[in-house]
Amino acid sequence: MSAPLVMGAPPIRIVRRTWDEEWVTVSCAGCGRRDQWPQPELGCPCGALLRIPVRPATAGTRCDAVNAAALYLREIGFPEVLRSGERPETGVDLRGPGIVALVDLGARPADSRAVECLWLNALTESAVSAYFSLAGYVDEARERADTLGVPLFLLDPAGVPRPVNGPAAELDRSHA
Repeated sequence: MSAPLVMGAPPIRIVRRTWDEEWVTVSCAGCGRRDQWPQPELGCPCGALLRIPVRPATAGTRCDAVNAAALYLREIGFPEVLRSGERPETGVDLRGPGIVALVDLGARPADSRAVECLWLNALTESAVSAYFSLAGYVDEARERADTLGVPLFLLDPAGVPRPVNGPAAELDRSHA
């Protein structure tokens, strides 16, 4: 098992170690097991320790895709995001204070109706919306999302949410 590196991210100098920072949760691409693994580090001859940034989730399975989206939302400022009891037709509903998100696990690109439904759900909660898709979006869905201000993300095979429209890029930047 090897955790994928975050390309372009610099190593982080460890000043004070804490137990919570010692481990990262990753999914094994071979068997799908999610477990805690030691965070990789490099020692310098001067005595400094450098932590190598790794990506803590992969989207090898549908469950991994949901976990990757939830982890991403936590990282950008929604720490209490969880799966809700709602069961949308094509995916999994994630909610937390100020956020309503859909992880679309369908094999077809998302349509404008799905984007509008998410937008309405977020509107009733007075929350930000975010749409994560494994299969992408039809052109009408992208246009409607831009009009409504719905952030659209594509989950790549490595579990990395990639902004695919302006509202997604803005959400990503504003919480980074």
